[in-house]
Amino acid sequence: MDSDPAELAVDAVVIGVHSRDDEPSGLLIASGAESVTAAFDGRLAETLRLLGASGAAGEVTKIATLGTVTAPIVAAVGLGPEPAGAAPEPEVLRRAAGTAVRALAGAGTVALALPLPDDADGPAALGAVAEGAVLGSYRFAGYKTKPQPGRREPVATVQVVVADAAESGLVAALARASAVASAVVRTRDWVNTAPNELRPPEFAEQVAAAGREAGLDVEVLDERALAEGGYGGIIAVGQGSEAPPRLVKLTYTPASPAEGAKRVALVGKGITFDTGGVSIKPAAGMWEMKSDMAGAAAVAATLLAVAELKPGVPVTGYLAIAENMPSGSAYRPGDVITMFNGKRVEVLNTDAEGRMVLGDAMARACADGTDYLFETSTLTGGQVISLGKRISGVMGTPELIERVKVAGESVGEPAWPMPLPDDVRKGMDSDVADISQVNAGMDRAGHMLQGGVFLREFVTEDVAWAHIDIAGPSYHTGEPTGYWTKGGTGVPVRTLVALIDDVVANG
Repeated sequence: MDSDPAELAVDAVVIGVHSRDDEPSGLLIASGAESVTAAFDGRLAETLRLLGASGAAGEVTKIATLGTVTAPIVAAVGLGPEPAGAAPEPEVLRRAAGTAVRALAGAGTVALALPLPDDADGPAALGAVAEGAVLGSYRFAGYKTKPQPGRREPVATVQVVVADAAESGLVAALARASAVASAVVRTRDWVNTAPNELRPPEFAEQVAAAGREAGLDVEVLDERALAEGGYGGIIAVGQGSEAPPRLVKLTYTPASPAEGAKRVALVGKGITFDTGGVSIKPAAGMWEMKSDMAGAAAVAATLLAVAELKPGVPVTGYLAIAENMPSGSAYRPGDVITMFNGKRVEVLNTDAEGRMVLGDAMARACADGTDYLFETSTLTGGQVISLGKRISGVMGTPELIERVKVAGESVGEPAWPMPLPDDVRKGMDSDVADISQVNAGMDRAGHMLQGGVFLREFVTEDVAWAHIDIAGPSYHTGEPTGYWTKGGTGVPVRTLVALIDDVVANG
């Protein structure tokens, strides 16, 4: 909207503040809030300083306006130091919007008067603010039976103040941000759902129903179809559970494909709960393994966003869904499994189950035909050890790795390229099969790389591919920060959408 933020009939107005040493208050009110500053007769920065504001990124300071402006509250969110001659980066705005809207829980309507450039970068900045506001206010419905004392409801309505609300680029950016944020929210909801309520058949049914409603073509393979089709990896992992596995395929076909449009395949790991199987995990923290289906959730939600955004390239999603449980029927270390592409795998560790289901799904994607294959999964604890909880690891075809890195940086989902060394693959030679599931000689060393090396075996030479390990970034265990709330994060939905946009633009 293009109204004056000082005159908006809302419950709170959010403005941005920079830290700035050469100002008497140490603060600089960011652009977009000029009318609010004027209403305070130039004393707003000093008032914020007296309340302890420093302009540090993520800091929120609230002021009761007492009629100075129409809204009863002004909330100043820190943006850090002012960029020299430029507006803040979209990720700075995204995090600021998320932080501010979450801090204003309990308010009905909030207006964001944050600094938006009035040039070609304006739509991207607006989209970032809109995404941050939606994702920062996210709260999983949960399972509590009683109201929680003092718990305030998330902000119901968010308005973003812009110079010209009718400008076509801004309208398109807002529509795109809405579709993408909705997909991230859908991913978070699936990841946060209790695992007893999202076992493989239920997860597959929910995805299929959402896909059909969005207009996608949907194919679901149950345990009989998987066995008949030769999906040995998915069957092996899922056979220890009474809830049988599934493979879900979602297909988007553009009404008017771009000339020479490349085909894109997305593959996601959907282990709805991972005990480790016979190679059982330690009990501590095992409850977080409900998030082991985050890759499949992200792929499904990305296809829902694609159905709404309608890019000019065909996109197909493959969700390999199973529950990894120990039982008398579970697969064992020492088993040899025949995969969808005919390769035989010697199982050494049943807790390396993700690569088994993904191998089948990636081989199927290649068999169906694709030009680019992006696979994402909570594959290895080695990703967290190497890169932490915010940065994904990416392996695969060098050109595609770089595109993933650039796309991730553009949306605030950083990914870092990792190698696929020959010595790791050599250690996966098996005495009895084509390949071992892990490198026994390396044990846990280079564990993230072992996963990537294994998955490479299931991609045909004519397909460019990238494996995105999101073991850390897909699930946030700490306090809310920026637009991340506790639990599922929705990573890497925004990266996948950005990659599809990149394919549309650049082939």
